[in-house]
Amino acid sequence: MKLCSFTKDGTSSYGLVTDKGLVDLGKRFTAKTLRDFLAGDDTAEAAKLFEGEADFSLDDVSLDPVIPNPDKIICVGLNYHTHITETGREETPNPVLFARYSGSQIGHGAPLIKPLESDKFDYEGEVAVIIGKEGRRISEEDALSHVAGYSCYNDGSVRDWQKHTHQFMPGKTFAGTGGFGPWMVTADEIPDPAKLHLQTRLNGEVVQDTDVSLLVTSIPRLIAYCSTILPLLPGDVIVSGTPGGVGARRTPPLFMKDGDICEVEVSGIGILSNPVKAEA
Repeated sequence: MKLCSFTKDGTSSYGLVTDKGLVDLGKRFTAKTLRDFLAGDDTAEAAKLFEGEADFSLDDVSLDPVIPNPDKIICVGLNYHTHITETGREETPNPVLFARYSGSQIGHGAPLIKPLESDKFDYEGEVAVIIGKEGRRISEEDALSHVAGYSCYNDGSVRDWQKHTHQFMPGKTFAGTGGFGPWMVTADEIPDPAKLHLQTRLNGEVVQDTDVSLLVTSIPRLIAYCSTILPLLPGDVIVSGTPGGVGARRTPPLFMKDGDICEVEVSGIGILSNPVKAEA
């Protein structure tokens, strides 16, 4: 199934994406948000609606970040060898983690906001992992059973602010810089996320291209590691890392500017597309 969060005529809801359009699950189930829905046990009932009539066309709604209100967004840095090499850093025995905040996220089709304070706004295409079952100290062997699904993510990065100190957070959570969508594909359709393929395009030019099997720290190990720190909850998001090809490491550098279109495509999931808008 493809599940999304959306806004229609000022009202937020969540739904099932079908060949006919969008089925509004928010008016059929008691859960108020997709995060709450994932915490419940109505997935099988929702699947029965796939062949039914749609409530809306996707063109009639605004897609929100897949999970607009996660308890936590855990981002992973330096998780492909190609990105480690281009940054000149060394591989670490454990994953590099930092946090994003929900207020920094936008949905598919919404503009990525290039902030006033910087002209070094970079793209980072990534695979997002959405947790479906709560767990603490989850084993690698059991990790994928805790996944609700997968989505596309653009971890838009304000590079000069990222480098103000050794902590990444300032450049990683500016308002409107994190694209998340267009929807999540449930884990039953993606039994092995290592078989996914990730590609980022800026104005149609391929700038990042990788197999997810090339992650330094695999998705099961990321889940095991993060859940050791604190419990993972339904709706939590792990953004698994970006491959080489980021704009800051190109010669000359390639940063996103007003009017650009950035796309992140993950095989079996879809295309997250966002225009870039300079903050006025």
